[in-house]
Amino acid sequence: MTEQPQSAGDHARSIGHRAVTIAIWLAVALALVLVGSSVLPRWWSHRIGDQVSGSITAGIVLGLFYGFVFTIAPLTLLWLTFRKRRTWKTVLTMVGVAVVLAAPNLLTLGIVLGSGNAAHAGERTFDVEAPDFRASSLAGAIVAVCAVGGLAYLLGSRRRSKEREVALRHELEEVKAPHDTAS
Repeated sequence: MTEQPQSAGDHARSIGHRAVTIAIWLAVALALVLVGSSVLPRWWSHRIGDQVSGSITAGIVLGLFYGFVFTIAPLTLLWLTFRKRRTWKTVLTMVGVAVVLAAPNLLTLGIVLGSGNAAHAGERTFDVEAPDFRASSLAGAIVAVCAVGGLAYLLGSRRRSKEREVALRHELEEVKAPHDTAS
């Protein structure tokens, strides 16, 4: 059985179908962004406020925990993803998982940097129900970035040292080889 070539009309319908599909997906994405930007900051600030319950100590501890864990996990995943060549589907999947892992920090960042009514409501909730959570979350994130950077530096330094050792051993063998054959 041989395939029939597509007619110009079939090709135009296919392009039209793709355009409509892309337009629908873009509209859905835009609707989700608009709904998310008005609902998620309030929701997140109330979840954190319920956990902290106005305690400064709980705000500091929980902020350090969220900042550290939800920064180190996605950074480690991204580092492991980009260490080796991977297919673009794998890379996109891993980046998506990293964004989901970073969602608590991204939600907090959206409240801190946001300019909408929901972000301002979230800031007020943080001020009253979760004191010191924002600053502690930032401190935890900075510590996590430093930890991942330090680990990457140490592992890279170790790799470079091993490569240098192998090169020096080969050089030593080359120097020894003529000396051993002469004696």
